[in-house]
Amino acid sequence: MRPWQTVFPEFDRAVYAKAGFRARQTFGARPALLIIDVVESFTGTRPQGVLDSIEEYRTSCGEQAWPALEAIRQLLATCRSRGIPVVYTKGDPTDKYFCGDSVKGTAPEEIARLYGAPIAAAIAPRPEEYVLQKTKASAFFGTPLASYFLKLGVDTLLVCGTSTSGCVRASVVDAFSHNFKVFVVEEGCFDRSPFSHLVNLFEMDAKYADVVTLAEALAYLAATPTAAAVADG
Repeated sequence: MRPWQTVFPEFDRAVYAKAGFRARQTFGARPALLIIDVVESFTGTRPQGVLDSIEEYRTSCGEQAWPALEAIRQLLATCRSRGIPVVYTKGDPTDKYFCGDSVKGTAPEEIARLYGAPIAAAIAPRPEEYVLQKTKASAFFGTPLASYFLKLGVDTLLVCGTSTSGCVRASVVDAFSHNFKVFVVEEGCFDRSPFSHLVNLFEMDAKYADVVTLAEALAYLAATPTAAAVADG
């Protein structure tokens, strides 16, 4: 079993199982990749322990970000090769300044530095890829994201990014609420708290999504018809 599957005490897991949570779903026919908030202020500029990384950016998740970056890079390469839509999200410094941050306690003078940081260079978006700027935790709250996916006929979302307990979870709940099939790629998510990361993977898998491995996600993407094949009917 994976660590996130055993993070809850045995009794709690038995309650979830008896109540019928953790039902599995099937992948859909039209996926998209949603990369949430993988910016320099959350990854740090180099791998280092989280307590040291926080000295650079207080929002940094430390060394846990760097293995996730490699997983995201692999997902991104496969999606690009097959013409599968990719959406990045990042915080909108202007709207956050006027409307408030996605978490409490952020000083207004911090906002430009934290949310003006670029997306991590290892997975930098191409000019034609959608970079959606958001104000709150969910990628769907107050944004046109659901409309964009519906326009493309997307029925399935592969979700990765940070933080597992914050913007990832909020976006997953809203994606499920919009009736998308949601799959969270375990190795592609990270959090400043390893414990919270595991707990939230368990909770999302129980109620709103299926947590899948990178290998499962890549196999699914490889079996999905390319955009050209779909266009040809």
